[in-house]
Amino acid sequence: MRKLYVLLLGLMLAWQATPAHAADNGSWSVYPVASKIAARPYFYLSADPGRTVTDKVAVQNRTGGPLTFRLYAADAYNTARDGGFAVRTLKERMSGVGAWAKPAKDRVTVPGHRTVTVPFTLRVPQGAEPGDHPGAIVALDERVDAGSGSLALGVQRAVGARVYLRVSGPTLPALSVGQLHISHHQPLIPGIGTGTATVSYTLRNTGNVTLDPKVELKARGLFGRTLLDRELTRVPSELLPGQRVRLTETWSGAPQLDRADVTLTASAPGTRQSASASFLALPWLVVALVFVAGVAVGMLLVRARRGRVRRSARGRPSPRVRPTPSRPRSSPSARP
Repeated sequence: MRKLYVLLLGLMLAWQATPAHAADNGSWSVYPVASKIAARPYFYLSADPGRTVTDKVAVQNRTGGPLTFRLYAADAYNTARDGGFAVRTLKERMSGVGAWAKPAKDRVTVPGHRTVTVPFTLRVPQGAEPGDHPGAIVALDERVDAGSGSLALGVQRAVGARVYLRVSGPTLPALSVGQLHISHHQPLIPGIGTGTATVSYTLRNTGNVTLDPKVELKARGLFGRTLLDRELTRVPSELLPGQRVRLTETWSGAPQLDRADVTLTASAPGTRQSASASFLALPWLVVALVFVAGVAVGMLLVRARRGRVRRSARGRPSPRVRPTPSRPRSSPSARP
């Protein structure tokens, strides 16, 4: 029986303390070749539309045996889960660095405990949009580690050195906040437990430069009372151009009896946007009990009123019937 394999690609774009802050997964590292001045943590490149840039990437084998890698350039994006920096896989469509950069070798074999340097060329097309175009030069181990069982998990590992390319031209920082939604949760009995609220929102970079957004969450209760004033920390430090992320924030200690007006403000140098929403915090179990009690009391009052009306009707005497006056009979007239 043939096994069904699911391919999982593990890609490292980290910044451990290896040469030039290389991206590293413990077995191999990928990093920019040091310049004459100093080592570089990433590739920082700039070019005009229609120009060509050349550079070199180093692939270091940290194991004892030879390793063979597939080299390719890839576009970067923000992950939907937490907005982290990630790059496209080899089979995905590229439109930026992944389409413009090409290593001198598609495959390279690196002996154990050795480093191989590979040049690459990045040709910026004439009509390229100005602004930031992030990506990476990736070294992919094409070997697939197969698992066991009827559904085996095949894992491929890759390491990429980040490329931060800026194409010359006007830059526009722009940020938008939308789809603000609040889910409120509170204990059935007020005062027993803690009320919480989940604030979810969409953060989008609508400009052409990478942003480091700051997000503030504020809530006001009745009469302007401050319920919450917080700067959020679970926000991507690099929101790439054109990227959108869906984020959530938990508010512990949300009110259990109040009306809250929530305002979320996102800002970065040159741009600032806000979104607002409201929710009504009520102890619904208590409200339901009060409603049921009110209905029951109302029904009892109606029944009591009807009973009083019936008793009053039985005790009231019937009106006397006046007799119909009789008409006097005429006596016969006496005859003469």
